[in-house]
Amino acid sequence: MSKDFKRYLITSALPYANGPVHIGHLAGVYIPSDIYTRYLRLRGRDVISVCGSDEHGVPITIKAKKEGITPQQVVDRYHAIIKESFEKLGISFDIYSRTSSPVHAETASAFFRKLYDDGKFVEQTTEQFYDEEAKSFLADRYIVGTCPKCGAEGAYGDQCEVCGSTLSPDELVNPRSTLSGATPVKRETKHWYLPLDQYEQMLREWILEGHKEWRSNVYGQCKSWLDGGLLPRAVSRDLDWGIPVPVEGAEGKVLYVWFDAPIGYISATKELTPDWEKYWKSEDTKLVHFIGKDNIVFHCIVFPSMLKAHGEYILPENVPSNEFLNLEGRKISTSKNWAVWLHEYLVDFPGKEDVLRYVLCATAPETKDNDFIWKDFQARNNNELVAVLGNFVNRALVLTKKYYDGEVPACGELTDYDRETIAELSTIKASLESNIENYRFREALKDAMNFARIGNKYLADCEPWKVIKSDAERVKTILNIALQITANIAIAIEPFMPFSASKILKMLDCEAFGWESLGAMDLLAAGHKIGEPSLLFEKIEDAEIQKQLDRLDAIEKQNKAAEVKAEPQKAECSFDDFQKIDIRVSTILEAEKLPKTKKLLKLTVDTGIDKRTIVSGIAEHFSPEELIGKQVLVLVNLAPRDFKGITSQGMILMAEDATGELRLLQPDKKTNNGAVVG
Repeated sequence: MSKDFKRYLITSALPYANGPVHIGHLAGVYIPSDIYTRYLRLRGRDVISVCGSDEHGVPITIKAKKEGITPQQVVDRYHAIIKESFEKLGISFDIYSRTSSPVHAETASAFFRKLYDDGKFVEQTTEQFYDEEAKSFLADRYIVGTCPKCGAEGAYGDQCEVCGSTLSPDELVNPRSTLSGATPVKRETKHWYLPLDQYEQMLREWILEGHKEWRSNVYGQCKSWLDGGLLPRAVSRDLDWGIPVPVEGAEGKVLYVWFDAPIGYISATKELTPDWEKYWKSEDTKLVHFIGKDNIVFHCIVFPSMLKAHGEYILPENVPSNEFLNLEGRKISTSKNWAVWLHEYLVDFPGKEDVLRYVLCATAPETKDNDFIWKDFQARNNNELVAVLGNFVNRALVLTKKYYDGEVPACGELTDYDRETIAELSTIKASLESNIENYRFREALKDAMNFARIGNKYLADCEPWKVIKSDAERVKTILNIALQITANIAIAIEPFMPFSASKILKMLDCEAFGWESLGAMDLLAAGHKIGEPSLLFEKIEDAEIQKQLDRLDAIEKQNKAAEVKAEPQKAECSFDDFQKIDIRVSTILEAEKLPKTKKLLKLTVDTGIDKRTIVSGIAEHFSPEELIGKQVLVLVNLAPRDFKGITSQGMILMAEDATGELRLLQPDKKTNNGAVVG
């Protein structure tokens, strides 16, 4: 039996401030979180939504070292980018904080100190990886190697980003330091551990027996961890970036990011309101964590154990976690730039914030990995938002302007079809509420869109543009019902597409309605004057999508080029052998394709020695026109060969890049034909 709560606390996974936010983050965490929060606000619930930048992870320090700047400069840059991007997309956090804030440092330190004073930690001296060249202990992310689970190269010491497995540095095959590339050695160091094994029974009862309603991916991963047996987990690290461990004898040690970061939810709430404790320490509060599936163990095993050890905090009621979103059939990779970045999308598609929100919700990977496809993005905008939702709202408003000068007509006698339509609309609300409250946001979005689908069908079937000629009174009823449906749409879509909901309200010239009004057919009084109609959505043209596909194609070529290894060196040749090669600067005078061939070009070149014919297999890479007049390097003393009855006397020197494209080898400045290369 579900419990009634007085208030709600919604947290969203803290994004690392070492890069911008991409669509995988949005689909997995932030759009579902915002939908749920907006819905609760519409229902008049006491709800706050907190988030912030995670600024103490090892990825921050890696980024800083690569760029030659300080970690603080890295987090300042990306915190600003992320915060602004969220705001522009309409992600309505009550606070977006950061873990480098003084309030957070104080909160995290006090949390650690209480557990330390209460004897909740186990102090251990263990051997950990150390880079003798860099003279530094290595945090998990500073160690890479081969994944023992899937064999992928470049797996980190805490996780393989290819298969998603959680790892420890000891499991990596052929580990190496990211600081110097050296093979790390083991050295003794002292750390504090949270004995998770002591909380195993509590976690079993709380999750496996008490929360069977959790999503199967969350419940299943928790069960796997618990069945495998929990081990103590270090809560400190040997680093110089982070919150110092607040005890004596801990110089050079900071709080482990996965101890530090979730406390960020608490410190953000403290920054937001002096009443923060009622959201964190009252059983009347429903705490919900929205996270990605790679964070399940930390939010369902580690953080709850921390909260239980502290003793004053409530545990989450639910931890909705989506699977991964891929991009054009491939796993999103920040390191390879294979992503759609939110801040770039907002520049490329101004005014289309709700389109992205809609598509990412409609294709959200709630139960399995899903794909973001640019062509699908275009189709959903054009075929659903424009042709269904936008079309209905526009027709209802434009016809009201045309026939009644923008005044809502009075509703007359209802027909059986009117009653059937209204009855169908009345069933949506319960389904919409149930789906949102059970974190089925894809289904909830379909419910919200059903108002528009039913409205579109109603107008198409009733054909007021025809009926106006024979029964003007009937048209008043048709348009009254259509306008009431439009007002309902403004309520139903607000959690999903807040900008569009506001635009509809502006066109209706009315204030926002509460959730309790959803389903009512008297939201607009007869005689109410509506505002000016405008297009709710606009078509996305092929050229806009091709631009995005071309960008991904260029990124793919760059990635392939970066992965290509140079061919092994050929066998040695003597200096005397090398002296036999005669390479001359030459100019291409004429070029034409050889008939009945795909690859061959017939070239006439001026070698400075003579003018000669060379047949070259480069027709798929160069047109004859672009070659004429170019200076190239020619091997002039190559033995002649016949091609299709033409004798070729020499070879144009080329280099093939990682993408398979040929590049001409040319002098950097124009020089005389016949100049010897050597």
